[in-house]
Amino acid sequence: MAFNSEPAAIAAPGAPRRKRWRTQSYKDHVSGYLYISPFFLLFGVFTVFPVLWSGYISFFSWNILGDRDFIGLQNYVWLITDDPRFWKSVGNTFSIWVISTVPQLFFALVIASILNSNVLRFKQFFRVGLFVPNVTSLVAVAIIFTSIFGYNYGLLNYVLNTLFGLENTDWGASYYGAQLVLSIMVMWRWTGYNAIIYLAALQSIPNDLYEAATIDGASKVQQFFYVTIPMIRPMILFTVVMSTIGGMQLFVEPLLYQGNQGGSQGQVLTMVLYLYDTAFTKNSFGYASAIAWLMFLIIIAFSFFNMYLTRKIQSAN
Repeated sequence: MAFNSEPAAIAAPGAPRRKRWRTQSYKDHVSGYLYISPFFLLFGVFTVFPVLWSGYISFFSWNILGDRDFIGLQNYVWLITDDPRFWKSVGNTFSIWVISTVPQLFFALVIASILNSNVLRFKQFFRVGLFVPNVTSLVAVAIIFTSIFGYNYGLLNYVLNTLFGLENTDWGASYYGAQLVLSIMVMWRWTGYNAIIYLAALQSIPNDLYEAATIDGASKVQQFFYVTIPMIRPMILFTVVMSTIGGMQLFVEPLLYQGNQGGSQGQVLTMVLYLYDTAFTKNSFGYASAIAWLMFLIIIAFSFFNMYLTRKIQSAN
């Protein structure tokens, strides 16, 4: 083993030491932080500060015009023990999430598998077409779906009446009918988005796995469940978590469809819609902040439950 016998350079005792803030390495570090500082400045002003401020005013009774009255945890006590409308919004949110998310992710996976096949032609056209609903104006979407499911002049009622002789159904007034319409609206918008994500995951699977499965006698259905699903399970977990967060924050669709009250019976009253109505209709900003923080805890808990359940299924397999 060879060693470097040359002594290290030692500065002369009387030589002046160069200050650290004048070195090029220090300047490079500072310039790097300066380049990214605008993002963190905007993030702190428009994200971190509002979050902390909402947590602060959740301990007050405040209508934004008068003085703030400190009431401690009373907003949370009222919210948990004496607000059936909030818990109705929680139930509606989970109900709409189940009706919309489960079929949405299933159809997205099926569509991605079809797009990934070698038989289909004009794949680029279908990929663009699948993503168009996600970038379409929500106002236009709400108008179209309201026209389709309208009571007197709705397209669906016209078809059911003409072809099957059924009476008109008031989808908006029905509790589960309104939730079904809203769920179909959500599925129409987000199925293609998730299908594109699944398609990217499918294209990363090596063809050798499918060839080996074919040699072993596995059918296309067996390859789908025993090769495709396990290989894209991380992406499925990602879409489940993101769909959970999005479903818990559902706001624009029910607002445009049934107004800020969520319908005459609160058919599509979601948690965010209830928060909006409490803050900007009733001007109870302290109580609305408590709703926001409790909603945040519910979303976190439900997301962790989804991750736990998915990992349990993965370990069982």
